[in-house]
Amino acid sequence: MRLSTSARYSLRALSDLCTYPQEPVSVSDIAARQNIPSAYLEQLFGKLRRAGILESVRGSQGGYMLARSENEITIAEILQAIGEPLIFGSCQTDKGCENAVKCPTFNLWRKVKGSVDEILKSTTLEDIADETLTLLDAQPDPERIEARRKAQKSKGE
Repeated sequence: MRLSTSARYSLRALSDLCTYPQEPVSVSDIAARQNIPSAYLEQLFGKLRRAGILESVRGSQGGYMLARSENEITIAEILQAIGEPLIFGSCQTDKGCENAVKCPTFNLWRKVKGSVDEILKSTTLEDIADETLTLLDAQPDPERIEARRKAQKSKGE
């Protein structure tokens, strides 16, 4: 299983937006802070606006705001809005799988998908935003430092 770029960018951008409650924030500001291409983020925000997660404000002080409270918006709803379902093998899609009857891993993937779906349905944008605030105040996290080191190494930095 791999979370798509669209899903990761959407969640990062929305958690960023949560740090500016009650005021519209421009896509370019969020994109710069989160290192996301602005045009790509604009497309994602269009989908999130159509799904009723965001609202847009026009004008020189315009931008995007959450359409509802961050504790009312689930991660599952966000992923559905951008069209990025999590899939655990072809047997768990609507098409199904011709080997499902004799496959020893079918039930395993169904349980994993059910567990992940439940976590995504019960986790809100507020939970993610709280994590963002915690990170700003936290001690260095060795796993995050190692992940960053590996990413920089793969980029040749």
